[in-house]
Amino acid sequence: MISRRIAAAFVAALALAGCNNGKPPAYQGWIEANLIFVGPDEAGRIETLAVREGDQVTVKAPLFNLDADLQLADLQMQEATLKNAQAAYDRAVTLLKTSAGTQKALEDAEAALRTAQARLNSSQTRLNRRKVFSPAEGTVEQIYFRTGEMVAAGRPVVALLPPGNLKVRFFVSEATLPQIRIDDVVNVHCDGCDSGLTARVSFIARNSEFTPPVIYSLEERSKLVFMIEARPEQPERLRVGQPVTVTLGGTAEPGGEAKADTKADTKADTKGVPK
Repeated sequence: MISRRIAAAFVAALALAGCNNGKPPAYQGWIEANLIFVGPDEAGRIETLAVREGDQVTVKAPLFNLDADLQLADLQMQEATLKNAQAAYDRAVTLLKTSAGTQKALEDAEAALRTAQARLNSSQTRLNRRKVFSPAEGTVEQIYFRTGEMVAAGRPVVALLPPGNLKVRFFVSEATLPQIRIDDVVNVHCDGCDSGLTARVSFIARNSEFTPPVIYSLEERSKLVFMIEARPEQPERLRVGQPVTVTLGGTAEPGGEAKADTKADTKADTKGVPK
């Protein structure tokens, strides 16, 4: 119980730190994002890389190609198998018409023909998938492998950040929690940003935490620098990892207390190299 009171006092102190001159309480937070990791289905060597970090891509835009020698060889083998199966089927049809063959032989030849066609289609698909395209519109946040490097199956080569995947993460006290509802709008403030940034609440935790894992104080924020790879109601104006100050919506009333008007905010995401 004592620990819980200490935690509540800590979060309350954060709110008081952003409250002055009758302004609503402010809550410190940062921008996070859910990246989309794009990688190959099968292992291979990267032949071409069509994007650079920071590039904007659209859906189906080319990202990278992998060597396709093995897939091409398999396709040629399946094409030969299909030709042989087709010849065997034609021969079985001819023999059956002259009563020199059996219905069973024709059915077996037809089954072999269908199997050969299915394997050819699968081989063609494997070859086509050596060219990898963007599954979504967004920004190329990070590239993990370069031209000439080997990539294992399933390992990401490119990390994409769609604008809608940004989110703002901040912490409020137990007393403030009842004022916030899903889909509420909150105000977002950050150093050097234009005014009027807002976000919409999309998640409220059911379990409490004693302290946030990271809190950027107003003093520490001035020591941070960020790459200009910017891209949520205005996600293009926020940056991944950017510290922000969040205030709930409402107008200040006499006595310095803010009218509770449940509002929320969107934030950007962190990026990291997956293991």
